[in-house]
Amino acid sequence: MLQEIPRTEAVPDIPQITTREAEAMVRAVIRLFEKWQVSDADAREILGGLAARTYARWKAGELGRIDRDLATRLSLLMGIHKGLRYLFSDPERGYTWVKKPNQAFGGRTPVEVMAQGDIFSLARVRAYLDAERGGW
Repeated sequence: MLQEIPRTEAVPDIPQITTREAEAMVRAVIRLFEKWQVSDADAREILGGLAARTYARWKAGELGRIDRDLATRLSLLMGIHKGLRYLFSDPERGYTWVKKPNQAFGGRTPVEVMAQGDIFSLARVRAYLDAERGGW
């Protein structure tokens, strides 16, 4: 028998990313970086210059405070992952796409663009994928 699932409000009462959501995104991004075969140094730059010690703790499952900037970066990375899953039916193709040179990025790889460290580089890769899939 079918049962209706409670609906999520279109405009949530708390528009910010919650601590629990941010922590879940950290765990997902750590796994995503493994799938993408991103070096720890690049991963830390993508995350805004995260300290090596902090990143090592994250990988060990010890999560600390996640500020707004970091939560936004995590959200952008989840959007990039989602865009790749929409574009490629084979997940492996999406995982390897981030390491392939792309003319849209001046011949650089998406990882190289994201590892520039600024949040706009993450947004640029996300916007590119959204445009490719017709999302915007």
